[in-house]
Amino acid sequence: MLNVNGPITQEQIKSSLSKEGAEMLNEHLVQRLIYEITEDNENSISIIKCLLEGKITDEEISEEIELRLNIVRKILYRLYDAGLASYKRSKDPETQWYTYRWKFEKDKVIDIITKKFEENSREMEESLAYEEDNMFFSCINGCRYKFEEASEYNFVCPECEKTLEYQDNSSLITELKEQMS
Repeated sequence: MLNVNGPITQEQIKSSLSKEGAEMLNEHLVQRLIYEITEDNENSISIIKCLLEGKITDEEISEEIELRLNIVRKILYRLYDAGLASYKRSKDPETQWYTYRWKFEKDKVIDIITKKFEENSREMEESLAYEEDNMFFSCINGCRYKFEEASEYNFVCPECEKTLEYQDNSSLITELKEQMS
C-alpha cells in the first residue's frame, strides 16, 4: 500500500480538494503522493500535465516533453497500478499495432489521499492507546520493552546486557495527541 510520509492533516486534504486539473498538481500533498507512486520526481508531473492538456497517447506525451517512450510508459503503468490512470486499447487495422489512450483519474487522487488520512488517523489512535496502556523500559542503546517483557528479563537487556530503566513516554503521548488534533 502507498505510504504518504508524515501525518496528513484535514487542512491538507481540504486544500487539495478545492483544486481542479493541473492546479491540483501544484499541491504539495498531491505531488508527494504522485512521486511516491511513480518513484520519479523529475517526469511524473509533466506527464500528468500532458494528459490533462489532451495528449492522450504515450507517443504524444513522449514527443511533447522529449522523454524516452519507455520512461513515459513506466510512469503511466505505475499510475495505472495505483488507480490514478486508466487506458483504452485499440488496434490499428493497417499496422495491427495497439494504441493506448490514457486518462488521468484526478478524482481518484482525493480518494487515495482521504484513505491515507483515515489509515494514518487509525494508526495514530492505535499508537496512542498502546503508549497510554503500557509502561516501558529501555537500555542506553535504545532497546525498548514493555514492563512484562522487561520483568521477564530481570530488567537486563537481552541484546546488550545493559540495565533496563523506566522510560517516561509522556512526551510521546503528548506529541501523538497534538498530531491527532
